[in-house]
Amino acid sequence: MSMQSKVTRRTVLSALGAGSAVMAAPWVWSSQAHAAANEMLVRTPGGVFDDVRQTIVYEPFRKLTGVTIVPVPATAARLLAMHRSGQMEVDAIDTGDDVLLQLDAEGALEQIDYGKFSQTNPDDIEETVRHPSFTGSFNYAMVMAHNTEKFTAETAPQSWADFWDADRFAGPRTMPDMSSGAPDLEFALLADGVAVADLYPLDIDRAFASLSRIKGAVTKFWDTGALSAQMLADREVYLASLWSTRASVAIDSGAPVALQWNQNAVLGQAIGIAKGSSMKEAALQFIDFNASPEIQKAWFSNYKAVPVNKLAYEATAPELLDPDTKTPFTISRGFVRDIKWWAENRAEVNNRWSAWIAA
Repeated sequence: MSMQSKVTRRTVLSALGAGSAVMAAPWVWSSQAHAAANEMLVRTPGGVFDDVRQTIVYEPFRKLTGVTIVPVPATAARLLAMHRSGQMEVDAIDTGDDVLLQLDAEGALEQIDYGKFSQTNPDDIEETVRHPSFTGSFNYAMVMAHNTEKFTAETAPQSWADFWDADRFAGPRTMPDMSSGAPDLEFALLADGVAVADLYPLDIDRAFASLSRIKGAVTKFWDTGALSAQMLADREVYLASLWSTRASVAIDSGAPVALQWNQNAVLGQAIGIAKGSSMKEAALQFIDFNASPEIQKAWFSNYKAVPVNKLAYEATAPELLDPDTKTPFTISRGFVRDIKWWAENRAEVNNRWSAWIAA
């Protein structure tokens, strides 16, 4: 047996997990492995995310189509490098919608043919997550949170203007670093009196001037979601701006953490099809299946995020639903982060951030 014929999905997955050195020089194996195993490589966040989806999404999809979903890790930088080298070694990409927008701008994604959907009515998918080259999978948010041993729901900040008021709401805070994806320019502007409707295009100068007013109360600008939640749970900070999904994990583990959903910034996870994939049709079927009301209901009965299919809102965890409107807090109290603005201005913000954080 030749060395080439011994290259299987198992060896490929081992290689993907081995590090960037292997990723920089991918092997020519994709089409042969697909034909032999009918497996589809999907870049995913991994961890609990895949643990939940294995039984609720991946296995039902295999039974319906005969295609096995194989989750693999890959950073945005790796995905871009693979595309630029002409050897994109995944079939579908499940990641933040801002990353997918960047990949789309590079020509790394196929178009989504919504007319071929059979499991999902595209009109039932929230319009804000229905893009030409990728489709929303779920929504979550950047939210305000507090340590319940320091603040009650009544005494905690109710707005970003309150969060910025370190005299009335004393105590150390944590907020995202640029390395987390994006600093809180939107919240800085809201705290400075800008209305939600007037946020974009963001006034970068005004946002950094506002950030300067709270900088002294920020113990650490976090780079990972795990760190943000841990600092809040351990009372290293009393207030935080963090991802709702990370806060929910901390709350479910018994940490003294609570959320304030006012003025939350809605973020999205989405799925796109890698340009040139030999599993293009299967990937489209997977996106369709993933967005269907039945799968979204089953998934979000077990995972604390917000469905993108309107028919699945009823399955949202009760703590993520606004009791006044019976809709997710992302709908009733949030605004959608403008990923197009961030794609066009991220480099400038990064330069400003590097100078600001070092000052």
